[in-house]
Amino acid sequence: MLEKILEKYELVIGLEVHAQLKTETKLMSPASNIFGAEPNSAVSTVCTGMPGALPVINLQAVDMAIRSALAFHCEIKPTSVFSRKHYFYPDLPKGYQISQYDRPYAEGGRVEFYLDDKPREINLTRIHMEEDAGKNLHFDDRGISLVDLNRSSVPLIEIVSEPEMRSPEEAAAYLKALRRVLRYLDVCDGNMEEGSLRCDANVSLRVRGAPKFGTRVELKNINSFRNLERAIVYEATRQYQALEDGESIVQETRLWNADENKSLSMRSKEEAADYRYMPEPDLFPLVLSSDRLDRIKKNQPELPIQKMQRFITHYERSAYDAEVLTSSKALSEYFESVVEFTKEAQLSSNFIQTNVLALIQDPEAGFENFYPDPSALSDLLNRVKSGALSLGMAKEVFEVMHQEKRGAASIIEERGLAQVSDEASLLAIVEKVMKDNPSQLAEFRSGKDKLFGFFMGQSQKELKGKGNPQTLKKILEEKLKA
Repeated sequence: MLEKILEKYELVIGLEVHAQLKTETKLMSPASNIFGAEPNSAVSTVCTGMPGALPVINLQAVDMAIRSALAFHCEIKPTSVFSRKHYFYPDLPKGYQISQYDRPYAEGGRVEFYLDDKPREINLTRIHMEEDAGKNLHFDDRGISLVDLNRSSVPLIEIVSEPEMRSPEEAAAYLKALRRVLRYLDVCDGNMEEGSLRCDANVSLRVRGAPKFGTRVELKNINSFRNLERAIVYEATRQYQALEDGESIVQETRLWNADENKSLSMRSKEEAADYRYMPEPDLFPLVLSSDRLDRIKKNQPELPIQKMQRFITHYERSAYDAEVLTSSKALSEYFESVVEFTKEAQLSSNFIQTNVLALIQDPEAGFENFYPDPSALSDLLNRVKSGALSLGMAKEVFEVMHQEKRGAASIIEERGLAQVSDEASLLAIVEKVMKDNPSQLAEFRSGKDKLFGFFMGQSQKELKGKGNPQTLKKILEEKLKA
């Protein structure tokens, strides 16, 4: 259906991403910034909107926000201002949210990533800081709704893209790249299911060649990359059918229902005037010194796109391989440690992607409890490199190493898996196979070259699959043509 839609219309997508910062305390409150605590247990008078409670800015959150903006190449404003954004929901007891409006701390910037093995970048409009609201909990079976204010005043940065994405796949790739940067910086854990990374998608259609964008619709409650793609496809289809029927698109906010694979109208889309923004009278403007910015710049880590490009150049990996290997900081460090021991980037890359990633459930969680560790895996791969072990045997040994948490040497000895590379031993087997199969030997020497595979197979059968393939092939080529 999407292909049909794109014949006539251009899909226009912009994303607004809210990332919760991993601070010890909240943005404006001394309460703990912790997920999973008992409802309303991680709160203060600021979180609950008590009269006279004053907000105090968390400088740890400010530093994390700056690190994020620098990573996305934003222009950091030396002075920014917090404002009150007014709206009335049960999860916002103050009646307003402290955010940044007309003077955010960061403007411009871009998110860089690869799509279909080609470099791509999406420009940003801005990044601003704000506090989170509480959370409404609905108990339909009991007919009640309750409010948990643990999330109230949790520090957020909102990353707003330009409407430059043109496909669901591109939007998902953008979001993955953005999330990866935040995780590399260790400023946000990126857990979409828990809500520490939330994505709203603005979607519209415009007739191809038209100068103006169509009416945009905001999609909320998107909690995975897959659901982002599904929600965009659904909305594009909904708008297409409406436009083709002569209907107008209403600017609104719609709630995505992943279980039913559809969105439902939530409310008409507010404009800035609806929120009655005003400068926050209880907070001074945020002034960022050049010394503070320089200190943060000096401590910036190597970012995913930089690491990916280095892997492509230094380790001669494809864009696909480099993207997989840098998909988490822990995985990239594991790979580089193995290469440091083996000096074999291709062997290490292929083995890790094929075997290690098949066993580890979450590469982002780290490799501290994973075995084989880089040293043990390198020992195994060095045996493949030297010809002492075939790749097939190495995979078998690797699985035992992982299950039993012990090194390769004892497993190889115990199971008799060492590869036979001794030329004298291999020559004896080849001569035996030739002697046992005189008719096949005569046919081969009369021109039936395909029988080479027969002799290779019979030799490996005698060797129980332990013959070094390269050495065995060389000896067979010499003896069969003699």
